[in-house]
Amino acid sequence: MYSKRDAEMAGAITPRKTEPGWVMDIPPEMASLLKVAPGSLAILFPKEGRLDIEILPPPPTELQKDFERLYDKYQETFEELKRLGD
Repeated sequence: MYSKRDAEMAGAITPRKTEPGWVMDIPPEMASLLKVAPGSLAILFPKEGRLDIEILPPPPTELQKDFERLYDKYQETFEELKRLGD
């Protein structure tokens, strides 16, 4: 039987589909085992009958702050683009 933690973990590692493949948040326990920074992302993409994986580190704090500032500034525009289907 799944616990609440199991359900949270399952949600945390559910891959998100992108054009070339899938993006997956790497859980802290797995990041520790892989010896990568917490908050890293795994990019999974098909290649010749297998899945290749690329690990991207988390963005620097300054870049994250810039993204959040720009997202807040243009949030209405992004919502309208999404509504129109980009």
